Amino acid sequence: MSKSKKTLKKMASQKILYIMIVPCIIYTFIFSYYPLSGWIMAFQNYKPAKGYSGSKFVGFDQFRFLFGDIEFWRSVRNTLAMSVMNLVFGFVFAIVFALLLNEIKSVKFKRITQTVSYLPHFLSWIIVCSLVSNMLSTNDGAINNFLMGIGIIDEPILWLGKQKYFWWITTFANIWKETGWNSIIYIAAITGIDQALYEAAELDGANRFQKMWHVTLPGIKSTIIVLLIMNLGWVLNASFEVPYILGSGLLQDVSQTIDIFVLKYGMSIGNYSLATAAGIFKSVISLILVFTTNAIANKLGENSLM
Repeated sequence: MSKSKKTLKKMASQKILYIMIVPCIIYTFIFSYYPLSGWIMAFQNYKPAKGYSGSKFVGFDQFRFLFGDIEFWRSVRNTLAMSVMNLVFGFVFAIVFALLLNEIKSVKFKRITQTVSYLPHFLSWIIVCSLVSNMLSTNDGAINNFLMGIGIIDEPILWLGKQKYFWWITTFANIWKETGWNSIIYIAAITGIDQALYEAAELDGANRFQKMWHVTLPGIKSTIIVLLIMNLGWVLNASFEVPYILGSGLLQDVSQTIDIFVLKYGMSIGNYSLATAAGIFKSVISLILVFTTNAIANKLGENSLM
């Protein structure tokens, strides 16, 4: 039997699975691939009234203007800074939390801790940002009251009015909200480690920290690498909500991300072509990062996406 006939026979035996995946394919095409036709706006002086066919084609003029705009590069800097900080601290906190949770011997206490750590994930960013704003308020905010109470500061700090604090505030807001949720996959990976390895390490005299370092971490290394590759693809997708909600006019130089730049030019100013060009730039860079990281992982002989 030829290879093509074998393939067709195998597909026929799994026809139920192919039928089940059809809705997913249709959904992905409608909401992920079909909108890519709108990228043509980046090469036009797009006017909604004229549509794609009636708008003037201007080639790469929008990209030339974009790459010469200092405000755009400031947005790229802010996006990269916040994304890298979220990625690094988010990864470290989620992994450490999963490792520490794994060391809890009381099953009941472990379940309660897990449940409590997941809850912030289900809060909207509006609520989270309101909590952050209230805690950092100069008018009876919990953080300022605490620092003044223990004598570290003499007067309230305007946390949300000074640029040097903003990136750290957004980073720790993300960590507080997502650490518990992000740790789920690491906890699942840890449960898959052969318990015989821990017993062997204990026989060799390893303490709890040494077992964590020499058994648990190597056991979830492949999971960490795959998630790192996937998250690098989103490195230019710094949380839109936090910078947008907490970033006042005083903080625009450090709070405006690429997404806010796109919103500003696309919706507020009506320059849809420039906004689309910025969106394409972000997508292309993200794609390059994913393929580059994946290639490096393959070169080092680690698990990868492809």
